[in-house]
Amino acid sequence: MTLAVPPFTADMLPAPAPAFLAQHGLGGVATQGFVADASSRSYVRLIGAQALLMDDRHDPAGFTAYLAISDHLNRLGLSAPRVRAADRDTCLALVEDFGDATYARCLAEGQDEAALYGLAVDTLLHLHHAREGAALDRPRYDLGVHLDELSVFSQWFAPAVCPDINLPAFGAEFRRLWTKALTPVASRHETLVLRDFHIDNLMLLPGRHGVARCGLLDFQDAILGPCEYDLVSLLQDARRDLGPGLEEAMLDRYCAEAPAHLGGAEAIRQRYALLGAQRHARILGVFLRLDRRDGKPRYMAFLPRVLAQFRAAMTAAGLTEIAGFLDTALPGWTDRAARLAPVTLDPNGPSDD
Repeated sequence: MTLAVPPFTADMLPAPAPAFLAQHGLGGVATQGFVADASSRSYVRLIGAQALLMDDRHDPAGFTAYLAISDHLNRLGLSAPRVRAADRDTCLALVEDFGDATYARCLAEGQDEAALYGLAVDTLLHLHHAREGAALDRPRYDLGVHLDELSVFSQWFAPAVCPDINLPAFGAEFRRLWTKALTPVASRHETLVLRDFHIDNLMLLPGRHGVARCGLLDFQDAILGPCEYDLVSLLQDARRDLGPGLEEAMLDRYCAEAPAHLGGAEAIRQRYALLGAQRHARILGVFLRLDRRDGKPRYMAFLPRVLAQFRAAMTAAGLTEIAGFLDTALPGWTDRAARLAPVTLDPNGPSDD
């Protein structure tokens, strides 16, 4: 969810919105829209009401999940936007307005990077230690889900870098290799994985205390899975480079305070690398799909970073079979993919702000 400055007039609201707003005493309130991100969900700021109008009509299941997960996270002592009112028929809701201080904006303004990331890591630790953290009816991040996510790499990334590839054969072998590789994480359903735990979905809430100072956004796709996944999302961000040594420092911070059942630093780091490789492969496919199917080319500027992250994660996780297969099946795939990215003078790519 990213803020825009243009005004948002009443005729731009979804048809049921005026009646919904009037029902809750907000008829005629001034509004301000938000730039669309990679999702179909939209938000409108209700000026002076300390609330946003959320419109999720294109994803009724996601809307229902948002309501349940927001309540769950707040019950755990974390900060998700509280839902003031909701209409399940129209998928409209009034949700708490956290303001404009996203992590992305705070970092752009020069705020302490280590302090912000430390707060985010502590937020994950709080969630992962919570006795009821996974006590929510959500899908499980099992092997089938992992493999289905990886199919976007086969369907969109592979043919983009090698147009004459035999896609069925490539996809079958890619899936076989990952089935073997994902054994250490496929049966771990120990926490609520928020999935998009990165600087554009985190906010600094200075009026709160402890981990409640970290505001959480866009969590409706949360799933029960391994603790290390959100850590990867945070520390191996597709959108920006972290300061020198910060990833390692934050990984040390997490390992030092991690729940005992995770098995210690070595096991955590192995799963961290494995999940990083899986995530980066998926993201490479998603970026190509956003560009070629959805007409959202701005994400292609992040491609070189994710390519480097993917190669590094495969090495750290010991995924030599997968790396060798890609080098054979997609000759020169890294260089070919890098040439798909637009030239940008900003090392952190375009901003959604």
